[in-house]
Amino acid sequence: MSLPSSPNRQPNKQVVTGPPPQRLSFVTVPLMIGLVYNAISLLTIPFSGTTINDLLADYGKASGQPIPPLSPEMIQTTLWLAFFLTALLILWLYFTRRAVLEGKSAGRVSSIVIAVLSLLFFPFGTVLGVIMLIGIFDEQVTAYLSR
Repeated sequence: MSLPSSPNRQPNKQVVTGPPPQRLSFVTVPLMIGLVYNAISLLTIPFSGTTINDLLADYGKASGQPIPPLSPEMIQTTLWLAFFLTALLILWLYFTRRAVLEGKSAGRVSSIVIAVLSLLFFPFGTVLGVIMLIGIFDEQVTAYLSR
């Protein structure tokens, strides 16, 4: 007599078990590097207030058009916006790395988006993005992340 199958188990879907593929580190290590880099960046945001007006003044000199300095309220708004965007980026990197380590397909999609966006940040982000794309499109990693 056979036992009835579990209602949570799908009969046609293979369950991948075993150790993660070797090239999975091509995805997880760049995600961790991005996570640490952005965490350090988040810690430096409060000290960037005077730098914003200095950069605007330098841009005004280079372009030949005077740019008025930002008011303290505008600088504060800019810093808070940068803080929240960086915090969201850190959370996105963290949850993507966690999904990749757990073998979820959402982690693969999110990793592809992060890798393509990081290609824009020359030279460091470009290298990390290429390494991530190599790892993401590896056959074993793709099979591992399609669970």
